[in-house]
Amino acid sequence: MNHAVPDRFPAPLRIAINGYGRVGRCLLRAIYESDYRNAFRISAINEPADLSSMAYLTRFDSTHGRFPGKVEVGERTLLIEGEPIPVFHETTPERVDWRGLEVDLLVECSGRYGDRASLTRFLDAGCTRLLLSHPGDSAADVDATVVFGTNHGILSGKERLVSNASCTTNATVPVLSLLHQAFNIEQVQLTTLHSVMNDQPLIDGYHHSDLRRTRSAMQSIVPVSTGLARGVERLLPELRGRVHAKAIRVPTHNVSAIDMVLSLGRDVSAASVNELLKSAAAGPYAGLIAWSDDPHASIDFNHDPHSAIIDGAQTHVSGHRLVNLMVWFDNEWGFVNRLLDVTRHWLRDA
Repeated sequence: MNHAVPDRFPAPLRIAINGYGRVGRCLLRAIYESDYRNAFRISAINEPADLSSMAYLTRFDSTHGRFPGKVEVGERTLLIEGEPIPVFHETTPERVDWRGLEVDLLVECSGRYGDRASLTRFLDAGCTRLLLSHPGDSAADVDATVVFGTNHGILSGKERLVSNASCTTNATVPVLSLLHQAFNIEQVQLTTLHSVMNDQPLIDGYHHSDLRRTRSAMQSIVPVSTGLARGVERLLPELRGRVHAKAIRVPTHNVSAIDMVLSLGRDVSAASVNELLKSAAAGPYAGLIAWSDDPHASIDFNHDPHSAIIDGAQTHVSGHRLVNLMVWFDNEWGFVNRLLDVTRHWLRDA
């Protein structure tokens, strides 16, 4: 696996962003903070919010700190280090002339569209390719669901609708794939400890049809529903029927964790499990999986670009085949870096 960003590109690829919230802003920032700035050019942003607010929240981010470059407001443009990015404020795909913008790929970051009929509206409006920053409603709603490092090789460049899965799926699938190949997973229970999200209120209020999500995000630990088991089985069909998952929102702003309990088909030790994951992190999964046995807290991984960080000090084995792992991940920054990896791979021959 070659995760390094190529030194040279024939020409910058024209990327547009639909939805300039947490994921959209982090995506733009990740381009400007990395070598991907030579590979991609943000050609347009569509976001209903006003331009001044967009510029302000680009400059100042409570989670990731100040933007490292100059951000200004132009005439219907966001100026990033003097480079103008046209901004639209439309609420439907058809009202933006994506064809006229000659966009190579649109990253859908609003989270509002998940079924094929809704996604096709972007294609009909002139987008040649659409990359979702969330799972499709079903596997059939997209041409491919990709977790970089596990199955990105299936992309031929001919697809038009691709999903980058979810942040939790990106953190989970590479680790489970490694463990299943080495030790044969018989059953796995995944408990996601996820930072608060914007579908939760700061104080109790009529905020969601899920009554638990009407409760204050910063005062309680809140169990919520999750599609993680379905997402894992979509990427690793050999584990179908063996994956169980639950999610708990915790009152932190960023960085999440997955507590994995696995029943394996062969005897292992904590040392052998850690050695497998540590070797993968230093070798074929470098840049995607990291390993550490330092005494960590979640804040240590804020702004960490890896999909998953294995906390080796928290690896335990009971009865030779029952394994408990702790996996950390920056649910914002790690995920947007995978969006860029998938984009680069998908458009490699563009």
